[in-house]
Amino acid sequence: MNESANSVSVAGRLSRLELSHRIYGESFYTFFLECGRLSDKSDILPVTVSERLLTKHPLCEGGEICVKGQLRSYNKLVDGRVRLYLTVFARDIEDNGHAQNEITLTGYVCKSPVYRVTPFGREITDMLIAVNRAYNKSDYIPCIVWGRNARYASSFEVGDKITVTGRVQSREYEKVQDDGGKTQRTAYEVSVSRLQKEQ
Repeated sequence: MNESANSVSVAGRLSRLELSHRIYGESFYTFFLECGRLSDKSDILPVTVSERLLTKHPLCEGGEICVKGQLRSYNKLVDGRVRLYLTVFARDIEDNGHAQNEITLTGYVCKSPVYRVTPFGREITDMLIAVNRAYNKSDYIPCIVWGRNARYASSFEVGDKITVTGRVQSREYEKVQDDGGKTQRTAYEVSVSRLQKEQ
C-alpha cells in the first residue's frame, strides 16, 4: 500500500449526539463540534465515534472536548443523487485544554486543480486529494488553497503525491434546485496553510 498520512485534531463544544449506524454488532454515534476560529466565526464539524470509545470517555451535551483521529469521506444518497460527505473519525477523545483545529494529509491529486481569482483579487485553487487507508479504501478530501500557494498548487497534476497542512472548515452555501428553489447546505473542506510535493 502507498504510504499516506491522515491526522486531525479538533477541539470545541459538543452538540447533537445521536446514534448513526451499527456495523458488525458495534454502534457508532455522530455529533457536531463547534470549533472557534481566530475571527468571530466558528466551524461546525461532524464527528463519528464508536461506542467502545464512548465507554472510556462518556460525552455530555455542551461539553468541551478534543477529538483526535482521521478525516474520512463517504458517499451518501440524497434526493436521488450521490453526495460526498466528510466526518472526523475519532480515535481518541480528551478533555479540551485549548482551542485547536489542525490537520495533516499525505495523498494523491485525483482531479486537475482548479485555479481562479475572486472579484476581490484573491487567488484560490480547489483540489481533491485521495488519501489511502487500510483494506484498499481511500478518502477523498476537498482542499482549498490561497494566495501564492494557490499558484503553486495549480501546477500539480493528477497522480502527484503531496502533503498538506491546515484546518478543517465548514462553509454555508445556497444550492439552486432544478425548480429554481434554493436550499441552504454546508460544505466541509481543508483550508490549506502549507503544502509540498513529495518525491
